[in-house]
Formats: sequence, C-alpha cells, structure tokens
Amino acid sequence: MFKRIISAAVILLTLTVVSCKDEVLPKPASFLRLDYPEAKYVNFENTCPFTFEMNEDAIIKGEKECGFAITYPKMKATIYLTYKPVHGDIEKLLKDAQKLTYEHVIKADDILEQPYLNPQKKVYGMFYQVDGNAATNSQFYVTDSTKHFIAGSVYFYAKPNFDSIMPAASYIKNDMQRLMETLKWK
Repeated sequence: MFKRIISAAVILLTLTVVSCKDEVLPKPASFLRLDYPEAKYVNFENTCPFTFEMNEDAIIKGEKECGFAITYPKMKATIYLTYKPVHGDIEKLLKDAQKLTYEHVIKADDILEQPYLNPQKKVYGMFYQVDGNAATNSQFYVTDSTKHFIAGSVYFYAKPNFDSIMPAASYIKNDMQRLMETLKWK
C-alpha cells in the first residue's frame, strides 16, 4: 500500500512538472480596421477664379492669394492648395510642381503619374501617387495653360509610415481626385 501511494505521488508530481510549461502561443494575425464615413461632396466657391467640390467633413481655411488649407481633423491631415496666376511662366510653374513631387524620390518606393485632361472645362493636369514613407502621399497640379495654375499636396501630422496611414491616405487621395475632376475656372 505504501508503494502505491509513493507511485501515485511520483506520477502526480511528474504530471505536474510536465504540464507546467510556459508555452508561448503566437497571436493570430490581425489588422487595424479604420472605417471612414462615405464621402459627401459640396461645392466650394468664393471670390477666387475657380470652384471645386470638397468633402463636407473637411474644414477649409483661406490662406493668402487664393491658397487654401483643407483639414481633416479625424485623420490628422491637410491638403494644401496653392494658386498662381500664369504670366507667361507656365513652364516654370510646371517644373516647380514636378520638382516638388520628385523631391520625395529618396523616401518613395514608387511615384505613379496619372495625367488629367478635360478639354471642355479647359482643365489639364497631373495627379501623383507617392508610395512609400514619403512626407506626402498624393500631389497634383491643374492649369488652363494660359491664366491659372493650382498645385495641391496632402500632409499628415504623423511620422510617415505608409502602412499605418494607408487607409486615411487612400480616402484623402479620392477627395483630391474629386477636387481635381470638379475644378472649374470662372
């Protein structure tokens, strides 16, 4: 009987020691889900020589000389619009806009160019999508080639980490394209 008690104690002790491992189990893969409301657009018009549609959830603030800052507080981002009248210097304005975009080549993985042509409204331009950890993920310029030139770029108030800001960057990219496509000269 004593041998059975000792045998049972040894077996119980062995099972206890074997079963008390701190086995680390990996967590299943998961992704942060960021849902933004469906964009609704309103027409923006003031004394400047152009109009466009913008997201009604964004806040627009006038800067100087028909430049604007369109902020997205929930995403901590701003689209900066710069207006310049054309005075025979369209080539310089185009080079400056392209130079600004390609300054991000150092951090960018890729820069996709999407030409935009709307002869009916006399709006011509280029949309740039900058992939990677660059300071800006989207930029554009539009012009009528003779009187008006607008450049726009988006900046986030966060360290550039494309994987983290990708949902917000994609949302704002769509808004920028909408702005570009609905732009009309007065």
